[in-house]
Amino acid sequence: MNAATSASESASAPVPPFQSGSPTDRTRLWAAMAALLFVPATLAVGVLTLTSERAGRCLTYGEQCAASLPGWLFEWGTGAGAVAFLVAVAAPAVRVRQAALAAQVLAEGTALLVILSHA
Repeated sequence: MNAATSASESASAPVPPFQSGSPTDRTRLWAAMAALLFVPATLAVGVLTLTSERAGRCLTYGEQCAASLPGWLFEWGTGAGAVAFLVAVAAPAVRVRQAALAAQVLAEGTALLVILSHA
């Protein structure tokens, strides 16, 4: 009789609420890490750019100084990365978050390459 009662109790057990995303989906974590590491990466790329021969000549002798950094491209890359970060964190669908994370990494990489290409 106890076996019958325990079987009926387990059949009527409450179902846990639906969770958005699987436990192994870490796109929000990766998006936050990419956003947090963008600032140190920007500083590192800026220092790397300043160590080039052309930048050294420009700082020391005022020679070979080129036009300024294409700011509009850097701003667009950074802005697109910020918008993609917000989508990656706030979107309820996993596929949307994954696409936004890819767009965020691509936009941040573009912004870093703009700085690096200025050397």
